[in-house]
Amino acid sequence: MKKKLLSAILMATMTVSLLAGCGEAAAPAPAAEPAATEEAAPAEEAPAAEAEAPAAEAPAGGGKIGVSMPTKDLQRWNQDGANMEEQFKAAGFEVDLQYASNDVQTQLSQVENMISSGCSVLVIAAIEGSSLGEALDMAKESGIPVIAYDRLLMDSDAVSYYATFDNYKVGTVQGTYVKDTLDLDNAAGPFNIEFTAGDPGDNNAGFFFNGAYDVLKPYIDEGKLVVPSGQTKFDDVATPTWGTDVAQSRAENILSSYYADGTELDAWLCSNDSTALGVENALAANYTGKYPIITGQDCDIENTKNMIAGKQSMSVFKDTRTLAAQVVKMVTQILNGETVDVNDTETYNNGVITVPSFLCEPVFADANNYKELLLDSGYYTEDQLK
Repeated sequence: MKKKLLSAILMATMTVSLLAGCGEAAAPAPAAEPAATEEAAPAEEAPAAEAEAPAAEAPAGGGKIGVSMPTKDLQRWNQDGANMEEQFKAAGFEVDLQYASNDVQTQLSQVENMISSGCSVLVIAAIEGSSLGEALDMAKESGIPVIAYDRLLMDSDAVSYYATFDNYKVGTVQGTYVKDTLDLDNAAGPFNIEFTAGDPGDNNAGFFFNGAYDVLKPYIDEGKLVVPSGQTKFDDVATPTWGTDVAQSRAENILSSYYADGTELDAWLCSNDSTALGVENALAANYTGKYPIITGQDCDIENTKNMIAGKQSMSVFKDTRTLAAQVVKMVTQILNGETVDVNDTETYNNGVITVPSFLCEPVFADANNYKELLLDSGYYTEDQLK
């Protein structure tokens, strides 16, 4: 197998990505008005680290920024919220940071309150991409620019910009890891694989799954990769709310139905860490064969511990400090009336408009490189991974 070779090659790419950050282009900034918002909510388990924020000078008098995050139930949203709050404050802004407990009506109400209290700009990571139409219309009427954060806001022309990672590439990184680790171009096979995708209400979930599946489909068509459950369509493998318990329940059903006779599982491609954790829990309770390759995304603490312990093979690392820094820069450019950095104006159509986007570069961590990527960069401390 070529796992060590793959890791060495992608470590070089990773280093360039981390040093370079994200590529840049520009788009015109919409007009905005100064505003005020509510007291920010605390975040939990943010990584202990500093980010190199892009150079940007806050407008005179700063302003208050509304930041709407979907939930505190997933570690990554705590990190995103904390990173943005810290960096906005360092840039001279006040922040109204709200978490919506994965409840659409709560998020809608929170965003409407941010608007009515006079926010200068809204940064929104939606629970469901199409659920905030009323609030977005209200923002547009009030002249408040909206940045969709890591999840595209759908079915609205009130979305000014989109800041995210290259979501299709996240999937291709996962698919390529499986391809190279199994040595599919050379090994005879066949190998057994299962898929667990993300929340159908999250526009990113389709990009993640399609990126991975497009890499592996030729080997499935050839018969070198076999899916014993037969579940290869996004709708069949999706995981509502990205829930660990939902992923675990489905994995348990697949294991009892298709692997109880001793059939070995070679890989389980999971779109993110919360779903990977569910699969890992199911394997621990219901599977005694050769341990499979398991992919993930976000480098959550528990999943990173599992990588170190050999229970998860890799996780795509999206440095939330980098994305937060880019959003702070974009907000500053909007309020200063400057051109706003984007590097994609074609990919992300939300059903009404194609939203100017800034895509940051994902890389992956595994047992071979997590120290350099996660510890040496200060994203985590050694104590957090014990």
